[in-house]
Amino acid sequence: MNAARQRATTTNAGIPVASDERSLTQGPQGGVLLHDHYLIEKMAQFNRERVPERVVHAKGGGAFGEFEVTADVSAHTMTDCFQPGKKTEMLARFSTVAGEQGSPDTWRDPRGFALKFYTEVGNYDLVGNNTPVFFVRDAIKFQDFIRSQKRMPDSGLRDNNMQWDFWTNSPESAHQVTWLMGDRGIPRTWRNMNGYGSHTYMWVNADGKRVWVKFHFKTDQGIEFLTQAEADSLAGSDPDHHRKDLFEAIAGGNFPSWTLKVQLMPYEDAEKYRFNPFDLTKVWSQKDYPLHEVGRMTLNRNPENFFAQIEQASFEPSNVIPGVGFSPDKMLLGRVFSYADTHRYRIGTNYMDLPVNRPKAQVNSYSKDGAMRYSWNSPETPVYAPNGYGGPAADESLAGPPAAWEASGDFGRFDYIKHPEDDDFGQPGTLVREVLDDAARERLVGNIVGHVLNGVREPVLSKVFEYWRNVDADLGKKVEEGVRAGQK
Repeated sequence: MNAARQRATTTNAGIPVASDERSLTQGPQGGVLLHDHYLIEKMAQFNRERVPERVVHAKGGGAFGEFEVTADVSAHTMTDCFQPGKKTEMLARFSTVAGEQGSPDTWRDPRGFALKFYTEVGNYDLVGNNTPVFFVRDAIKFQDFIRSQKRMPDSGLRDNNMQWDFWTNSPESAHQVTWLMGDRGIPRTWRNMNGYGSHTYMWVNADGKRVWVKFHFKTDQGIEFLTQAEADSLAGSDPDHHRKDLFEAIAGGNFPSWTLKVQLMPYEDAEKYRFNPFDLTKVWSQKDYPLHEVGRMTLNRNPENFFAQIEQASFEPSNVIPGVGFSPDKMLLGRVFSYADTHRYRIGTNYMDLPVNRPKAQVNSYSKDGAMRYSWNSPETPVYAPNGYGGPAADESLAGPPAAWEASGDFGRFDYIKHPEDDDFGQPGTLVREVLDDAARERLVGNIVGHVLNGVREPVLSKVFEYWRNVDADLGKKVEEGVRAGQK
């Protein structure tokens, strides 16, 4: 075991790599650099591991609907679909993360919450989960996390020991794992869960003023969950429970809706906030930055063809329109590359030509050829830019004010800039002690114990107890007592 730990990680070419933890950025808050070839190798190869289903979020379902703005946030953003009185056609897809196409809907897992707005200025995709945080904070660790949740190479079975080995060696996972093992780890239906953009994004108004933003889609049906026993029973008797529920609700005229609310942080606040606001493993206090209503999403139309309209739907964080942009969130910056790349592989080079993905706005692109190309410019249009024959030309004024931030520094593999209250166990501890009630804490203990007893062994087991003691001393004690009792 010790010898294995001493072997240096290398690229596929056998070249030693500098870090498995941190991407190459320009300073601690600078952009992720494209010439981080190891990051690109990890993401590009990971995106090509499965054919043809999605590598992650393979099992899911969705529906069409509309987003209607109910409040005026135009002082903060010029984003087309968030302007006063606006109604925008949209598509939503819900999913589990780790399971394959045939896996049960009711496994304990985060749920994907992916939205596509067909705006007048192009497609805007907001790709999040039903949790406001995630397991890791840097995209270079994402592939390793997902593999730890998948299947063993010899038996082809999922392995809880492998999962807990990764989690306990990645303390930043504690906040998300606490969510996952709690009640919201298994929503009763997709209609009974919230959705979150999770990442920190930037909004820009027509005057170029910048503000940081987090998205919260609050279910209008109310939060409801399944107990572990209920979920296990449904996994055997009704494995498509969530997919069926959404389809039948819409078919019966019971249209589910979510109210979008946002947290807004003044641009200047980010530098001095209590913890780093771009860290995906953290939430912003709603006491510091309260929720502001934006509008309502309503799903009212089922797909006519599941494969063409849901399975072939592509969602990618790189699809941002004027008024919204990225942040120094390293997971988000990695996803900007990864999602579009995996669509090119999974669906095909010209996946944006498929009807479900094609924008309602006019497309003027120099993209050409490739497999399954069935749209093209007129023969008179040049195939290159710039040109002097009337071909499309970039127009900076239409792109709106830049959604950018300042960054400088040497190239390196940096952690986030540390803020006074930055630590991995503080927020999950607050969640356990101040958000959950006694009954929810009892269910949390039971869920953790049941999961750990299913195959977790030493030396990982001792790390699990320490992990939960770091979250909350009493919780850790009860988890260890429950596991020890179950081992007898």
